Amino acid sequence: MSETKRFDPGILLSAICRLPSASCLLPTAFCLLLSAFCLLPSASAATWTRQPSKTMSWLRAVYFLDQNRGWVAGSGGTLLETKDGGATWKKLFPLGKDTLLDVYFANEDVGWLLAERDVLKLKTNDEPRAYLLKTTDGGFSWRRIFLEEVDANSRLVRAVFADAERGWVFGETGVVFATKDGGERWLRQASATKHLLLGGAFTDYAHGWLVGAGATILQTSDGGATWRAGRVRDGAGARFTATSFVGNRSGWAVGLAGLIFATNDGGLTWSPQRSNVDVDLLDVRFIDSAEGWAAGNEGTLLHTTDGGRHWTTETSGTSHALHRLFFVDRDHAWAVGFGGTILSYGQANAPKLKL
Repeated sequence: MSETKRFDPGILLSAICRLPSASCLLPTAFCLLLSAFCLLPSASAATWTRQPSKTMSWLRAVYFLDQNRGWVAGSGGTLLETKDGGATWKKLFPLGKDTLLDVYFANEDVGWLLAERDVLKLKTNDEPRAYLLKTTDGGFSWRRIFLEEVDANSRLVRAVFADAERGWVFGETGVVFATKDGGERWLRQASATKHLLLGGAFTDYAHGWLVGAGATILQTSDGGATWRAGRVRDGAGARFTATSFVGNRSGWAVGLAGLIFATNDGGLTWSPQRSNVDVDLLDVRFIDSAEGWAAGNEGTLLHTTDGGRHWTTETSGTSHALHRLFFVDRDHAWAVGFGGTILSYGQANAPKLKL
């Protein structure tokens, strides 16, 4: 059986040097080798590949603790868990079949889900449409938590956490609830807007941002005790869906019709960037102040390596809407969306050449 070997350009160059008139051939050989290196796929090149989810649910949220342990959540009460980076996904069973809009795990045992009931299945007008689910045993059992002082028909659409103790949920009419004790109590905050809030990010327990309809971008530096509105230049009527921050000054927000805005002053002022697409963008994640990704409808994935001055479209391999992104580090990421879509981002192995 023949042995598979990696291509070694040094061997080829040595052989050429031993040929007659080698001095004449060397410049040509060097050019050929240089071309070969340019054409060969890089061993460190990372790509997006689809993972088997075994569901057609609309996956709305994804969260990973590390490169191996993660969860995705979506419609019909779908909750999937992986312990091998998504190579295999196992179905968990939270309470009921309500849509799961968000997922967060503080560790392998303690986790949260944000759920929304079908309004047509509510038995009375007093039943709350949205509620939280908490687990302390890794998702084997869940306890419902209903928020006080919230209108029964209010939609809560996102949940973000700074750590195991501090979290925020928010949604329609600018409603915001926060906890400082791991969810034992959720208290309503004054958010300074009546617009629908669709996305948020916290870099620590104090510094956070919320974005939504009506060109709304709010900033807090005291954990939400007070919120102040940012100034969005040339963004009247924008509908923002998500935001991402690196540190407490550099941030980005994405929205409908390919909108991308950026700030360098902690969210006080926002300026537009050119995305080169007009599809709705649904999430954005920055790894550092230079490199970031955005995802949206029609399988759109955008990538920048210069802080958003230039955005390029990357191949996703799907036409389904990509609803949420999650990065563990530069080389380990996931995107989830419609039709049970789960994409993973990682290193691609360079092909071996037989000699």
